[in-house]
Amino acid sequence: MTAPDDLTAGRDRADELLRRLADDEAGGGGAAEALLEELTEVRDLAFLGAGLTAIARTEGRALPPAQRAQAATRQVHLGVMRDRARTDPAGLRVWLRRAAEEVLLLRRLREAADRLAG
Repeated sequence: MTAPDDLTAGRDRADELLRRLADDEAGGGGAAEALLEELTEVRDLAFLGAGLTAIARTEGRALPPAQRAQAATRQVHLGVMRDRARTDPAGLRVWLRRAAEEVLLLRRLREAADRLAG
């Protein structure tokens, strides 16, 4: 059974990974990679991924229909990547990095759509 603390920790780590990745893209160091390297257990990586997936789905729902469909397709591809790396922490870290990059992309797309809408 999954403890609520595991879910909360996964979501908190997902938020932290997104913050660090955004900072890295803005000229920071490798803070996002450092966070991922700290996690060695498949269970911890999986809960972080669940947090990112929940965020991505929420962000995707705010997009215009065509972009939402494209985001859904990318989520399917990320799911395949996750499934291939199911027991491999290094592979799961690659998946998490890509999943976090997807969330940041969704946020940029939504900001652009909001600007165009008015």
